[in-house]
Amino acid sequence: MKKFAFALAAAGALLSASLAQADTLSEVKARGTLKCGVNQGLDGFSAKDDKGQWTGFDVDLCRAVAAAVLGDAGKVEYVPLSAEARFPALQKGEIDLLSRNSTWTLSREADLKLIFAGVSYYDGQGFLVPIARNINGALELGSAKVCVQAGTTSVLNARDYARQNNLQLEMIELPSVDEVVKSYADGKCDVITTDVSQLYALRLKLPKPADHIVLPDVISKEPLGPVVRQGDDRWLNVVKWSLYALLNAEELGISTATLDQALASEKPDVKRFVGTEGNYGEQLGLGKDWAVLIVKSVGNYGEVFERNIGATSKLGIPRGINQLWSVGGIQYAPPIR
Repeated sequence: MKKFAFALAAAGALLSASLAQADTLSEVKARGTLKCGVNQGLDGFSAKDDKGQWTGFDVDLCRAVAAAVLGDAGKVEYVPLSAEARFPALQKGEIDLLSRNSTWTLSREADLKLIFAGVSYYDGQGFLVPIARNINGALELGSAKVCVQAGTTSVLNARDYARQNNLQLEMIELPSVDEVVKSYADGKCDVITTDVSQLYALRLKLPKPADHIVLPDVISKEPLGPVVRQGDDRWLNVVKWSLYALLNAEELGISTATLDQALASEKPDVKRFVGTEGNYGEQLGLGKDWAVLIVKSVGNYGEVFERNIGATSKLGIPRGINQLWSVGGIQYAPPIR
């Protein structure tokens, strides 16, 4: 019995230690900054501007989480990561959150022991080609040389597409996005393939962006979203609901311009959002005004989208299926109640 009791106590101690180690929310609060993994430089999603400040769609999600947790969207330490380094950095605890155009797949959750906190952007893989090649669709690529970044889902998707459609594509795998763009610009390959959103960003890096076109074909499902470590449900909830707060705000008509009206609103769903009714922030381990701080810092989902990658931005990406479900898209957030 003594041996059993000792073993049970030891197991309990290990479990307690494991739970303590998995309390990212407390660690972030104690540290006073959020360590957020981002792309090394992808226009519209995460890149430094001419003042050295990080901006972009994925960056704004980091800022939203920092605003909810720390009350200040500026308290983020950005960690630029390559495609190969992004998941190991999260696994090792070098970052608290990965917000870096990453596709949600089964193997990334089952094998890597990571978990996606929702879909921030519904994407799909496509192809960028020179207009001069006079190609109207991906089935016309034939035996083209295709530049693709190694270590991404794009490699397998392109091979699957070629095999299914009897294309003889020659895959040229390169270690970085910059090398993909350079090889394409130098004529070493005829096509770039990656997520459609990224193709719009990469086109801007070319000497004459207008001479290149993103083909209409989308050959895969690429749900992109923020990633955290498994085994830390409280932190998962914070990140997940920070994303959902952006979407719920847009659904409710709450934006940076209408926040004051929302705070004075008597509508039950708006009152729950801004924290004047209920204790939803406390349930997450946050303050009552957690969602208000998010909107005040970055706006709602539509504002984040349009500012960084939408039709009026330099990328000019149509909102498409990333519209809210109520206006024909598939973006949908669970309610705060």
